[in-house]
Amino acid sequence: MYDDSSSRIAAELRSWISTAPPGAKLPSTRSLVERHAASPVTVQKALRTLATAGLVESRPGVGTFVRTVRTARPNDYGWQTGALATPGHRMPKMPAALQSAPNDVIALHSGYPDRELLPERLVRAAFTRAARSDAVINRPPAAGLGELQAWFATELGSAVPLGVTPPAPGDVVVQPGSQAGLSTVFRTLVGIGRPLLVESPTYWGAILAAEQAGVEVIPVPSGFSGPDPDELARAFERTGARAFYAQPNFASPTGAQWSDALCEQVLGIVREHSAFLIEDDAMHDFGITADSTPLAARDDAGHVVYIRSLAKSVSPAVRVGAVIARGPAHERILADTQVHSMYVSGILQAVALDVVTHPSWKTHLRNLRHQLQSRRDLLVDSLREYAPLVHIEAVPRGGINLWVQLPDAVDMDRVVQESRSAGVIIGAGSDWFPAEATGKYLRLTYAGPNPGTFPDAARALGEIIARC
Repeated sequence: MYDDSSSRIAAELRSWISTAPPGAKLPSTRSLVERHAASPVTVQKALRTLATAGLVESRPGVGTFVRTVRTARPNDYGWQTGALATPGHRMPKMPAALQSAPNDVIALHSGYPDRELLPERLVRAAFTRAARSDAVINRPPAAGLGELQAWFATELGSAVPLGVTPPAPGDVVVQPGSQAGLSTVFRTLVGIGRPLLVESPTYWGAILAAEQAGVEVIPVPSGFSGPDPDELARAFERTGARAFYAQPNFASPTGAQWSDALCEQVLGIVREHSAFLIEDDAMHDFGITADSTPLAARDDAGHVVYIRSLAKSVSPAVRVGAVIARGPAHERILADTQVHSMYVSGILQAVALDVVTHPSWKTHLRNLRHQLQSRRDLLVDSLREYAPLVHIEAVPRGGINLWVQLPDAVDMDRVVQESRSAGVIIGAGSDWFPAEATGKYLRLTYAGPNPGTFPDAARALGEIIARC
């Protein structure tokens, strides 16, 4: 666990505030500095923490006081029941991956890499250059900046084998992140009420996007080796589906990477049923002991619709992605993009292009690979030593997550709650199943902050699981 001077000061003041009357004046900054042998900056940081929590209020020139509790008049929102009526789709709860966590906990739940894994220097420099360019004024084309379209097409084209026609820049539609791309593809290629086959478990964002698009989600069993091709074929035949959403490389949450043989089998099944394979390659830049080899590189007949995002590898603030599709499917995707977002911010596109074409980008990716490997191995070793009841089926060759299973008798809700109380934030694996979960799973990220605390987290988790 982490503790620093400001946290200790804040904790002591919280205790004092709990017994103080509203309006009571806190000790002065000078007295707190003397009492705790801390700097004025540290004391001010503690006071800001308390103010952010709504416990105190500062009056310039007077001091800091326990905040007066104001009893709010309850509002009646009953009129909205009739105005909203019954929702046309289920409103899922926020998954653990999106929940914010305090700085003083061990966060093993986030879906985004820690800032030390991002090319921060490149991103800051790119924003500075973009701010001086015409990108701050001009409206970009609906399909995206031509140079960025060409970069995405070239990236996919570099993996194309002989005899397959590589994608053209005109096949690319730039999106405001992969989530927007998923929503657009599900709306245009599947449609309301029609079936969409998905791996189970799968990315929670795809489940959410499918529900928002009103499509019928059909789970296909999948694991660390990928989906069962026989089950996939039967699902196509049984449902009449014309689309299958999958992550062939470093899938979230399992970390699975399909073998060459499975790629050919799945592509054959998709072609046989005249269907689309919607390939999500969000973890393209997060290879560790293997590289991402897109399935879309093997197809030039328009069966594979490819989605890639830069929000995780460049910066969450640079929500830029792309959908690569051919034929009439491309035209539908572009039309839907124009309706829902018109175009992606020219500034963000310019920044993304600047970063990924900078000579230091490749160096950053090489360093990232080493960092991810050391983090992954530390988390795996820590769990094996301190949490032996946690079953690790396989160690992923890429991605940012470790998918683990707990004993069937474990009370999962209790494990999650007690872990949070112990300062370890985790997310139950049920968020990643489009139907009922088939076991007690956890998705633990090794790309979060402070990897040095992994042993502490594993020790706490092991003790909690044993109790539960």
